[in-house]
Amino acid sequence: MADLFLPQLGEAITEGTVIQWFKRVGDHVALDEPLYEVSTDKVDSEVPSPVAGVLLEIVANEGAVVEVGGLLARFEIDEGAVAAAPPVSAEPAAAPAPEPAVESEPESVPEPKTSSSGSSRLLSPVVRALLADNGVDPARVAGTGVGGRITRADVENFLRDNPGRAEPFNSIRRITGRHMVSSKSTSPHVLTAIEVDFEGVEMVRQAHRSKWKEAEGSSLTYLPFIVRAVVEALADFPRINASVGDGELIVHGDVNLAVAVDLNFEGLLAPVIRGVDAMSLTEVARAIVDMSGRARAKKLLPDDLADGTFTITNAGQYGTMLQFPIINQPQVAILSTDGVSRKPVVVVDDAGTESVAIHSVGVLALGWDHRAFDGAYVAAFLAKLREVIQTHDWESEF
Repeated sequence: MADLFLPQLGEAITEGTVIQWFKRVGDHVALDEPLYEVSTDKVDSEVPSPVAGVLLEIVANEGAVVEVGGLLARFEIDEGAVAAAPPVSAEPAAAPAPEPAVESEPESVPEPKTSSSGSSRLLSPVVRALLADNGVDPARVAGTGVGGRITRADVENFLRDNPGRAEPFNSIRRITGRHMVSSKSTSPHVLTAIEVDFEGVEMVRQAHRSKWKEAEGSSLTYLPFIVRAVVEALADFPRINASVGDGELIVHGDVNLAVAVDLNFEGLLAPVIRGVDAMSLTEVARAIVDMSGRARAKKLLPDDLADGTFTITNAGQYGTMLQFPIINQPQVAILSTDGVSRKPVVVVDDAGTESVAIHSVGVLALGWDHRAFDGAYVAAFLAKLREVIQTHDWESEF
C-alpha cells in the first residue's frame, strides 16, 4: 500500500482545493494518467498519477482544502511498479502518517455552518464560498450528498433553477477579479495606441500559411510576428520590459513574455514563455501554441504563470478596434493586439508620389504605468515597434 500526498505545485503555493477526482475507489489507475484536479490561488491543474495501481481510498474528497504534503489517497501498487516519492512532510520519515488536515465525507466533521435561519449544515469550503458569493441561505438548498450534505452540484442546480439566474464566479474568475482591482488601485494606468500597416507581414503569411498549416498543424497568425517585433523594440526601450519594486524600477535582462489565453470565455490565464528574446519566429509561434494548448487543457503548473516581464493580450481575432488592457502586476506595460482588416491607405513611392492602396491595417494599444516613465518614452517605443513591423524582412524568418 502507498500513500498519495499533495505535491508542491509551485513556489509560494502552500495548499490546494481538490476540485474533482477522475477515478473512483476500486478503479485501476495507470502511471501518469490524469487522477485529480486541484485549484490553487494561481491556477487549476489536472495532476497525473505518480503510481500505477488500484485506488483503495480517497481521503481528501472533492471540495477539501489540503496543505502541500497532505494525504490525498491510498493505493495498492501494481506488482513491480515503484511509487513516486512523496513530497517532504513536516513529520519525521519514520513517524506514522498524520491525520489529514482536510475535509472528507463523512469521516471528518468541519466546523458547522449556521445559516441565517438558524439551521446547522456541514459545508465544504467550495460549497460555503459558492453560497456566500451568491447570498444563498443553505437552508434553501436540498442536499443530495452523504447524509443530506449539500454538494457543489446542488448549489449550482439551485442557482440555475431559480429566477434571475446567478452564475457563480469560478476560481479563475475570482482570482482575476482580485488581481485586476489590485492593479487598477496600484498603477496609474495610461493608454497609448498606434496604427500599423501589416501589409509586409500579410504578404509573407499568405505565402507560407498553407505549408505552415500542413507542417505545424496550427495557423500562422500575426502574433508571432508582433512578438518578434516587440523583442526588437524592447532592446531600444528596455524600461518597458520592467517591474516596479520598492521605490525602484527593475529593468529585466531577458524578455519573459506572458501571453493572455482565453479559457472558452470562462476565465483568462497568462502563461509565460521564458527567454522569448532568444527565439526565432518559428520557435515563438510553436511556444505560443504549446502554452495556449496546455492552458486550455489545464496542464499548466503555477510556475508557468510566474516571472513574466511583459504581457501581450490578443483580442484581434474578434476584429476589435481598440481595447485598454489592465497591467499584469508588477509589470509596467501590457500590449493589446487588436483586429487587422483591409483598408485604403496612402502609400508613397521612391519618387515621393502618393497613391491609394488597399493594405492590412491594425491598431496596437499599450496600457502602461505612469510611475515608470512618461508618454514620450511610450510613444517612441510604439513608433519603433511600428517601424519594425512595417520594414523588417519577414521572409528571412523562414
